[in-house]
Amino acid sequence: MENRIYNGQNGLWYELQGDYYIPCIALSDEEQVEIGVWGQRHLRYIKQHHKVRYVNLPISGKLNGYLADIDKQSEDMFFRLVKQMAERKGVTEQLKADEQMEWVARMNNIRSRATEIVSHDIIYN
Repeated sequence: MENRIYNGQNGLWYELQGDYYIPCIALSDEEQVEIGVWGQRHLRYIKQHHKVRYVNLPISGKLNGYLADIDKQSEDMFFRLVKQMAERKGVTEQLKADEQMEWVARMNNIRSRATEIVSHDIIYN
């Protein structure tokens, strides 16, 4: 028996593994992009709740690009929301200089609210 054979009908090479021929299939070379916390959260979400999407994205070679896009959108939205909420609530550098603990409490509240909004609108959708 040959170690490798070619099937002209489907255009695939097969390799002998034990008694069976297994197709020689490799995922396409996808550009490796650093995925941040938002992309990782979304990956966990689709892994648990959208299994078909989770399986199809790596097969099509689009998983890293998809997660990088989700991460970028989420990060942009988060910083924009924090900035807008801080302006509306009067959380300024002057408050930071005068009352540090009050500024920290307010900023933590704003960041928590922004995290919830981003999670609801982008990550868990």
